[in-house]
Amino acid sequence: MFYFDPLYLLFSLPALLLAMFAQWRVQAAINKYSRVLTSRQATGASVARAILDSYGLHHVAVERTGGFLGDHYDPLSRTLRLSQSVYDTPSVAAVGIAAHEAGHALQHADGYWPLQARSAIVPVVQFGSYLGPIIFLLGWFLQMTAVAWIGVALFAGVALFSLITLPVEFNASQRAKELIASHGYAWGEELTGVSQVLDAAALTYVAGLAQALSTLLYYVFLLTGARRRR
Repeated sequence: MFYFDPLYLLFSLPALLLAMFAQWRVQAAINKYSRVLTSRQATGASVARAILDSYGLHHVAVERTGGFLGDHYDPLSRTLRLSQSVYDTPSVAAVGIAAHEAGHALQHADGYWPLQARSAIVPVVQFGSYLGPIIFLLGWFLQMTAVAWIGVALFAGVALFSLITLPVEFNASQRAKELIASHGYAWGEELTGVSQVLDAAALTYVAGLAQALSTLLYYVFLLTGARRRR
């Protein structure tokens, strides 16, 4: 907003606090389990490669990428990119993250529909996340309600994307836990560590949905409240 609105704080504060807690939790889990090495001593890259190969996904490349937590699977190029700390390290955190990203590649190969749906709306989300709030604010301040609702509709795509992301990420984490256990890349307390890292990461996506919904509800409340006052 162009000015501080206490009402916006009322809507956004719970989601903001959840986001802060989620970020703290994932950083704490990764910091802790990045220092715990697995008994197998398999790096994140080797774990990802072995999982992909076991499902016949030899064409999916595993590459090193820069940045902290820059790990991701690119469905367009069919490439799994792992940050250096994950790619080269045989830690509990690295194994969990690498297996999670490999889980996305398996989703892609299986035609997992939430992943397909999320990929399909990416252009809309990129457009709506930037222009949606701008169009809403223009409509709101110029008292052009129809224009403001267009902004709301565009931003709703962001909330929809966050909602679809939940089953995608939860499913990838569940696959990762099962694959790590079945392939013997971690045992006992190591598996507990993998679960803590992946569960903490999953909470960040819940927080992202909460933030998107709180902003969307704030926009809707402003418009519907304005209508009632007329």
